[in-house]
Amino acid sequence: MSSFNLSKGSHFNLSKSIGFSKVRIGLGWNPNETKNGPAFDLDVSAFGIDSSYKIINDSYFIFYGQVKAGNAKEDPIRKGFYRPTTNDGAVMGAIDDPTGLSSDGDDDEDMIIDLLKVHPQVEQIIICASISKYPHDNFKDVRTLSLDFGKVSDCYIRIINESNGIEIAKYELTDQYSTQDAIEFGRLYRIDNEWQFEAMGRGHSGSLQALVDLYT
Repeated sequence: MSSFNLSKGSHFNLSKSIGFSKVRIGLGWNPNETKNGPAFDLDVSAFGIDSSYKIINDSYFIFYGQVKAGNAKEDPIRKGFYRPTTNDGAVMGAIDDPTGLSSDGDDDEDMIIDLLKVHPQVEQIIICASISKYPHDNFKDVRTLSLDFGKVSDCYIRIINESNGIEIAKYELTDQYSTQDAIEFGRLYRIDNEWQFEAMGRGHSGSLQALVDLYT
């Protein structure tokens, strides 16, 4: 089966197109770093929300901070690397690695979702990326406050069959996002027990906190 190229706002029915339950969500980007400029650190997060558009519990806010809090599991392939994980094991979030050295293939970060394990109250899983900024950045560089997705190119999100590594669908972001530092790349949502994907490409200002304010 060939991969489907999606455009912003388009939908893809996963349940009718695939015969498996576990998917890998890969995300990629290329920061346009300048010589002697601030370092980019992009973080992937996800929010498992219910009909009220809020996370159903703290473990369904999947981000790097869960590792320090103890809500994490070791990656089954990359030993020594840990993924933030929901309490029910349905979602294994991205490995936080600012250098990108631990990522698989061409994806900068990825997460693994077992659709059969997702809590029944979760109606949507919103998949996001945000730019880490001062004072939360690794180098405590105040210049990171000026970073935005307008300085990042080749952004995409893709859905992969976790069992064989075959790409099912891909969405390449084309908007400029010259004032936004957080993006909702896409969402998995279910209707009548069927899982679908929407290519969102919705930008926000306020980095990760802007997303937290939306869904918690």
